[in-house]
Amino acid sequence: MIVTLHESGWPEPGMGLKYVVIVMKQGEDWILVRHRERSTWEFAGGHIEAGESPDEAAARELYEETGVEAYKLYPLGVYSVRSEEVPASYGMLYFAAVDKFGPLPPYEMEEIRRFREIPEAVTYPGIYPTLIARVTEYTKQLS
Repeated sequence: MIVTLHESGWPEPGMGLKYVVIVMKQGEDWILVRHRERSTWEFAGGHIEAGESPDEAAARELYEETGVEAYKLYPLGVYSVRSEEVPASYGMLYFAAVDKFGPLPPYEMEEIRRFREIPEAVTYPGIYPTLIARVTEYTKQLS
């Protein structure tokens, strides 16, 4: 699997964004969620719905998957994921600095948890290191 960050926007003309991923932190802790059908941990995110902007999708997914009520959302850029078997798909990476959570909505997620370090059991181990590195680089600029 090849993950590529595209700092300047669209990597190829005509290729639309399909999903958003939101890497969250509260203070020094990473915030991950566990889907009710999986035993692994993941960042919030999902598909962009018809007529929805990436920013709107990110805000919707944050609420649906975490119940977050107060946060600052930072778009960090487009990234792509591809392999020999699957053509590239494009998503928008966000960082969310979380201030306050409400109750976890009764949608897809079973649990939300704070971690000091990223756990080993993540849903997309081939993708997350690149996204985490980008967020870590960005948060250093914020402080």
